[in-house]
Amino acid sequence: MNRIVSAARLHLVAPWLPLLLPWAIMASSLAINILIWGVADIAEQTGGRAGTGGLASLYITLCVVYMQAVSSLLPFAMGLSLTRRTFYLGTSLFAVGQSFASGLLLYAFLLIERGTGGWGVGLKFFRGFWLVDNAVLQVVIFAVPMLAVAFLGMAVGAVYKRFGSVGVYALTIGAILGLGGSVALITWQNGWPGVGAWFTDQSILALLAGWPLLLALLFAAGGYAGLRRVVP
Repeated sequence: MNRIVSAARLHLVAPWLPLLLPWAIMASSLAINILIWGVADIAEQTGGRAGTGGLASLYITLCVVYMQAVSSLLPFAMGLSLTRRTFYLGTSLFAVGQSFASGLLLYAFLLIERGTGGWGVGLKFFRGFWLVDNAVLQVVIFAVPMLAVAFLGMAVGAVYKRFGSVGVYALTIGAILGLGGSVALITWQNGWPGVGAWFTDQSILALLAGWPLLLALLFAAGGYAGLRRVVP
């Protein structure tokens, strides 16, 4: 266990990258949205119904951070006699801790946003249709998708470390073809009403915590399988 904790602490060698950079990018997105909402008076024009996807910047940046963490820190970890398994478990531990700590911080920002009337301009940056009144569940809803994108980044990092840029390009092409093919198939079969019904039948917790948790487990398993044969 001590080795796993040591592996997790490796991510604090340069804490600005995993801890500060994602929040700095999110803060810049928040500032731009506040400026736009204030200048254009969007809240009044839309009756307070308009929202923004700016919070996605935090999740996207974290995905990239964990991709870089696997590709750049693994050789250093193995140089310290840490096994691939120990490094992956330590990185996973760090991802779990960071995700739920970030969930708490996002909930705090949500409360501030509510208390300030949307940062004084009616902006819904942290709010949306998925919000629930239970504080614990709201933190989980913020945290679990973050854990999923962290494991996605780790899986992509393992692909890059094993197959290089060609592997990442191939993975990207495969994902595009898979998603595009699925969209084409659903459209051909006139299946979009059924897809919409499936989503409406799901609870908020299932959509934004249950299914993302399943994805996180799948990404974690795939990332570990890819990392096992990586040559540093």
